[in-house]
Amino acid sequence: MRAKLLVVLESIFLGLGLLVLTPSINPTPKASSSTQPNISVGAFETPKKTSAKSGPQPIAVWECTTSWYGDDFDGLPTATGETYDMYADTAAHPTLPLGSIVRVTNPRNHRSQIVRINDRGPYVEGRELDVSYAVAQKLGFDQRGTAKVRLELLEVPKRSATEHSY
Repeated sequence: MRAKLLVVLESIFLGLGLLVLTPSINPTPKASSSTQPNISVGAFETPKKTSAKSGPQPIAVWECTTSWYGDDFDGLPTATGETYDMYADTAAHPTLPLGSIVRVTNPRNHRSQIVRINDRGPYVEGRELDVSYAVAQKLGFDQRGTAKVRLELLEVPKRSATEHSY
């Protein structure tokens, strides 16, 4: 019971922290002569610091237990309203803003995959992330069903000006 409470509180504080930090970590892109590349996913484009080894620098990093979901949900609507595709690089998280981009790394085999959060879940105690079947295959835990992974939050979607006004 105590562990469950700590996980819930951790999720709440992480979500609140992201909401507070969102405007400052996603500044409006300015024209510059910088050689740093822009990471573009869908409608979101945010300049990111890069290094020769690791690519975009994470906003936050943590470890969690993940599982995957596939056939039973394939073709059903996600929390974003799009249709779930078990072969897409997507995931479900209970608190991260929809549209967030995360790198999921399996420390057992050092495989990683960048995914977009487009759904809510998982709804199983002790799990913090549900990835699509294709991502589970790429990370090498589709046969086991669950894995301890490292999550790196790379990007959160911009909020519109109307969402900033109080």
